[in-house]
Amino acid sequence: MVARDALVKVEAGAYSHIAVPAMLRGSGLAPRERAQVTDLVYSTLRQQRRLDDLIARTSKRRIARLDPPVRAVLRLGAQQLMAGVPPHAAVGETVAAAPVRARGYVNGVLRSLTRLGPPWPEPESLAVALSYPDWLVERLGDELGAEDAHAALAAGNERGALTLRPNILRTDADTLTAELVAAGAAVTRGKLVPDALIVRAAGDPATLPAVAKGRATPQDQGSQAVVLYLDPRPGERVLDVAAAPGGKATAIGERVGKKGRVIAADTQAGRLRLVGLAARRLRLSTVDLVVADGRHPPVRDASCDRVLVDAPCSGLGVLRRRPEARWRLDPDAIAGLADLQVELLVAAASAVRPGGVLVYAVCTLTKAETSEVAARALERLEGFTPLEPPSAPWRPWGAGALLLPSTADTDGMFVLGLQRGSNRASGELRVGV
Repeated sequence: MVARDALVKVEAGAYSHIAVPAMLRGSGLAPRERAQVTDLVYSTLRQQRRLDDLIARTSKRRIARLDPPVRAVLRLGAQQLMAGVPPHAAVGETVAAAPVRARGYVNGVLRSLTRLGPPWPEPESLAVALSYPDWLVERLGDELGAEDAHAALAAGNERGALTLRPNILRTDADTLTAELVAAGAAVTRGKLVPDALIVRAAGDPATLPAVAKGRATPQDQGSQAVVLYLDPRPGERVLDVAAAPGGKATAIGERVGKKGRVIAADTQAGRLRLVGLAARRLRLSTVDLVVADGRHPPVRDASCDRVLVDAPCSGLGVLRRRPEARWRLDPDAIAGLADLQVELLVAAASAVRPGGVLVYAVCTLTKAETSEVAARALERLEGFTPLEPPSAPWRPWGAGALLLPSTADTDGMFVLGLQRGSNRASGELRVGV
């Protein structure tokens, strides 16, 4: 029932990474059952198009015309069958979760489905096989090349590992590893970020004492790597112009320490409160919250040592964590996002002091939001020169670097680093029209 209700909520507009944990905490289910429900919901969302294709082969009713709870249980049942759950268990449990009036129909569709496979019928296209919209498969194929696009999209269908960032003001990777192992978790070090901890068999991350008491933060290695590239130093003043929900802002706060300052800005007060909650949990007193539009930085010109523009984007690099986003994204919205990203980056440049660093980051893969934003911004910014991009597994991508989710088992990311000239003449900022 929890899995069914979660799918219905997500279809109605909820975000899976928020709705599912919240529903499970109030479910009364044992930790193992919570993990099973989480895996089932996320795998069903990831495989939705493939599942609908199979269901359409055995149902006389169009799946789009079914009531949401019926549609949800059919997808859950089909996913269990594809995952190898014995047919009698998959069908029986799914029928029991269906609305009473629809149980006969659900039972008939799923029993017919058991006669289709395995092996399951071949899908008509790669987009159906990988369970993505046609436009997305075509666009990434054109921009990344068929092989890299296929690998990136396949990685988006894998379950993302729980990754923790140690709070370096209160612990270190070795100490945190020992604590987690003593509690029964399996821990390995990150390949992209050596101090990142990949944690398995730990249950709900919010209930881990290290997280609850502020010694660690769940954060993917890709996001941690962005802060490493920004390289904030103790005592520095850093602006994060789009800070919510706070993962990077608090990571910066840990690195600048008690003598530094982080100005965490965001347009929405509600989302900015999440940054404040994270900072309090981590006992960071140096993170200042400011409601502001990043196109008008809330600081004096040339007043910050480093500035991070972690811009709103299409989010194609984090689809394994937010699988429903693939069905919600309007391809026509990407051009508007790219325009906003350029505006944010150019505006944020004014806050960088001479000799300071400006980093642009997005968790997506389209050229319009990555290399093309970099090129457009550089045309408008005088006195800034690109920094050396991070090394492999990052790959050079225009003036910046791209991290595919398939190369290091992380979220997909793009970064561009710029340094402002250190003398008065070269450090003067001119913004082109």
